[in-house]
Amino acid sequence: MSRPLTAALLLALLLGASPLAAGVVEVRIKLPVRAKIDLAGRRTVAIAPFITVGREGAGRQSESSVDVQQEFERHLTKLLRRETDLKLVESGRVDYPTYELDLLSRNRDFWRALGERLQTDLILTGSLDFDVQDKSGYRTEEYVSPYDGRTYYRQVLVEQTGFEYDIVFQVYDGRTGELLFHDNFKDFKQIEGEKADPLLGMFENLRALEDRIAGVFTQKQVEASRLLLTD
Repeated sequence: MSRPLTAALLLALLLGASPLAAGVVEVRIKLPVRAKIDLAGRRTVAIAPFITVGREGAGRQSESSVDVQQEFERHLTKLLRRETDLKLVESGRVDYPTYELDLLSRNRDFWRALGERLQTDLILTGSLDFDVQDKSGYRTEEYVSPYDGRTYYRQVLVEQTGFEYDIVFQVYDGRTGELLFHDNFKDFKQIEGEKADPLLGMFENLRALEDRIAGVFTQKQVEASRLLLTD
């Protein structure tokens, strides 16, 4: 007569686990990850203009015609409408007392006054740095000579463009001016071609960062594996 199944084994069977060894199964489970901000009682959000910054450095290409601020805020608006139930409030022109983000983050009176003017529960802002880099260089590769059949090595020029997006993301309480959330989201993509389209590179960066940005306001699920003993 067979032994009764243990609770662990039953769970493994229900979840479609795969056996690894005698008495051990691997189970793939989905775990909820809570939103970074408590939205209880908060229904409206305003996107204040993000501050665009630039960096000088080797390999940096000349500025493209892409409007970094406009394209980001357009993308962020679509993301919030798709992923949250928050109502977006137009911020209009915002006259910052300073463009130093560290000083702005401590100016609770400014954010409280802005929240009162806009009649919004939350205010989003931060800084943006979109960097286009020439990553072309020589790469060593082997080839077989058609004359003697021997393998040789040669240097080949590979043209590539790098796109790096660096976002400082902040959320303020529109009623108190308190800084509720602060984080730095970064992504780097490398695309074949010396003159790859900056707009294409930018949206590749933004798509890669969508889940992290949406996770500030919504609960997400992540997959994880667990090993269970069945004996």
